[in-house]
Amino acid sequence: MSAPERIPPRSVTSDEPLADLLTHGELTVRGRIREASNAALYCTISHDGREAACIYKPVAGERPLWDFPDGNLARREVAAYEVSEATGWGLVPPTVLREGPYGEGMVQLWIEVSPEAELLALVDGEEPEPGWKAIGFAEVGDGKTALLVHADDERLRRLAVLDAVINNADRKGGHLLPTADGRLYAIDHGVTFNTENKLRTLLWGWAGESLAPEAVDVLKTLQEALAAQGALATRLAPLITDAELDATRARVAVLLESGTHPEPSGEWPAIPWPPV
Repeated sequence: MSAPERIPPRSVTSDEPLADLLTHGELTVRGRIREASNAALYCTISHDGREAACIYKPVAGERPLWDFPDGNLARREVAAYEVSEATGWGLVPPTVLREGPYGEGMVQLWIEVSPEAELLALVDGEEPEPGWKAIGFAEVGDGKTALLVHADDERLRRLAVLDAVINNADRKGGHLLPTADGRLYAIDHGVTFNTENKLRTLLWGWAGESLAPEAVDVLKTLQEALAAQGALATRLAPLITDAELDATRARVAVLLESGTHPEPSGEWPAIPWPPV
């Protein structure tokens, strides 16, 4: 009997066998990720001779959040994946909603990270070096501060647009997963789609700058897909509330009208804590 086929991270986009694996495969819990604030279980999943590693986040393991009273975090994670897929950028690993050993939950493909990739840094001085964007100053101990910067990277810029659309309230550095083949994935989208402006992120480097032409085209595509009876609206309807869906449409419209990356509102902490 041959060993199960391992699925490389590169095969994540539009891979029907992979979608079938995540949806119908047998989940085996291998351990718990203790750093996660909600239950996050590292698993293997197998089906029809294929096997992959994944993360399973059961709804039963979620902590209630006063400002996200509707639905659950697992469905928001799946909704974020659906929006990512609609952009064509493939920034969120394949994610499905299904039953597991501990009830309904989110199941997401595990992504192996390239340790050589550097997207965030703390530097001396008041201005970033070429190739970097300033986020803000951070305390580093002994009363000293350093400039927190992120890479001036097209992949991050795309992610900044996606976060603005889904209203991500917690984009930390640890949620960025660069891979050895040059792709970038982003995870942990449970606190998204709020009807109030809660954008909180490390990716403020383009704040106030004009959107890239590519991003404008993508936003126009999203606007069409989010219209009543649109393909994306239909997929999101079971995952978020009607009010949250309307708010998503409104955010896309505002981005297209302004033509710029959003800036911190001043009504909500702009940078998550801890930032990583």
